[in-house]
Amino acid sequence: MGGPGFDRREFERRERAVLVGVHLPFDPDNPVSGPADTEELARLVDTAGAEITAVLEQNRPRPNAASFIGKGKLEELTEVCLNKDAELVVFDNDLSPNQGRNIQKALGEDVRVLDRTELILHIFATHARTRQSRLQVELAQLQYLLPRLTRMWKHLERQAGGIGTRGPGETQLETDRRLIGRRIATLRKQLKEVQRDQRTQTNSRRDEYRVALVGYTNAGKSTLMNGLTGADVYVKDQLFATLDATTRRVDLDERRRFLITDTVGFIRRLPHHLVESFQATLQEVADADLLLHVVDAGADDPDQQIASVRKVLNGLVPETRPQLMVFNKLDTVGDPDLVRNRFSREYPDALFVSALDPAGIDAVRQVLQDVLAANERVYRLTLPVAKLYVLGPWHRTGDVLEQVCENTTCQVAIRMRQEDASRLLAREPEVTEVPGS
Repeated sequence: MGGPGFDRREFERRERAVLVGVHLPFDPDNPVSGPADTEELARLVDTAGAEITAVLEQNRPRPNAASFIGKGKLEELTEVCLNKDAELVVFDNDLSPNQGRNIQKALGEDVRVLDRTELILHIFATHARTRQSRLQVELAQLQYLLPRLTRMWKHLERQAGGIGTRGPGETQLETDRRLIGRRIATLRKQLKEVQRDQRTQTNSRRDEYRVALVGYTNAGKSTLMNGLTGADVYVKDQLFATLDATTRRVDLDERRRFLITDTVGFIRRLPHHLVESFQATLQEVADADLLLHVVDAGADDPDQQIASVRKVLNGLVPETRPQLMVFNKLDTVGDPDLVRNRFSREYPDALFVSALDPAGIDAVRQVLQDVLAANERVYRLTLPVAKLYVLGPWHRTGDVLEQVCENTTCQVAIRMRQEDASRLLAREPEVTEVPGS
């Protein structure tokens, strides 16, 4: 699985890696600005399977146009790679094709250079399991790779220029571009078919209340999902362990139930190619009635993780969509009360739980039951006595509070969701709502 340039075998053994992070002044109009996060980069590299031998950081007012880092830092990087016998250099920043090519030239062919997006795409490729996620990852890889093809064809640099020197490498480059363009078009077409199938499934569940788990990667969404549903969603203490959306039904009582979906985790500066490619998966988030925003309470900087998730959500769901903050992994926090005091002022309705503790799961279930109950109201209905049998679906869907029959007519008071009442009223013309009820 994976597009050209992304070989699964790259991380089959623990390659020796050097990490590079450049801290830039924050610019709201520049997505690559701001400080580097080498700790998160280290977790990404560890998830990919490499061994970290050194970390280099640099403060710059702006990236060096030729090599991103300064000339002196590039010389230091070259020396560190030599001394540490490094095979891999990973930048926490995204490199332009020209910058990547120049850094590669300085380090030599024995050291491979990856930027942040390439590393994340590699991890996604190795974790993709279903046809949908594989299509999405390959599309993101190819979109990222297309403007960087020249970097792969290093022998082009040795070709002489001028009239009459159009070599086979240049011809192959153009051929590759054309083939990749066709493959991108095919992948987009296949993903549209997947989205159509998903839309059909979503329409069949339109009448059911839907909850989506969102949050930073490795915040414990899948563990919470397993606790609520008894499902066996894959859980591992690594970034992006879950890529595919998994939906399960949760029965809260005899009639209250909802669908809950576990989705791909987010991350700081999630590559836009991935966000675009994963629209089919993220549609589950856009269609949800409620978002459970799961936060790792034991993280070094939960606020930064919350901001990263919200940045992605801003392009998917309206601000009015209900959200419930769930601060998870309370068992990893030294002083849980300190965490509660810190975040409860900003998020007064938030839950503070451990998804590994049954009491935490029960607390989440209770809040969800309260949310469903708050969406209900009492409907007063009338129907002929001879048609009492059509009330079966109403009894199964709502709480019957009163039922009185006189002469040829029955009056019924029932508590239920508006969506369910509208659906049943449309289905059973014999049942009518009493005006003013």
